[in-house]
Order: sequence, then structure tokens, then C-alpha cells
Amino acid sequence: MDYLAALFAPTVMAVAFCYLIITMIKSQGGANKYKEDAAVDAMEAARTGEGSPGARRAAD
Repeated sequence: MDYLAALFAPTVMAVAFCYLIITMIKSQGGANKYKEDAAVDAMEAARTGEGSPGARRAAD
């Protein structure tokens, strides 16, 4: 019975890890892809807005 107790935790962790990977793969693409793309576009727009010459002049 000790071998069952020793294998229980690693088995549970392996199953949980598999479900995590499956969930990550399923969440890629589809409707979620547009949300991710919009977030990346917003970050890029914010970064380029901070680096513009007008922003530097306003700070001076």
C-alpha cells in the first residue's frame, strides 16, 4: 500500500498538468485570438506613443 501512496501525488500532478496544457491549446485561436491581438496592438500603440518626439517635448 505504500507504493500507492507514493504514486498518488505524482499521478494527480501529471493529470492536472495535462488538463492545463489542453486548456492552453484550446484557448488559442478563435474568438480569443482577436482579444489577444487587440491587447498586443494596444500595447504597441502605447509604446510608440510614449516614444514620439511630441511626448519628449512636452516633458522638457
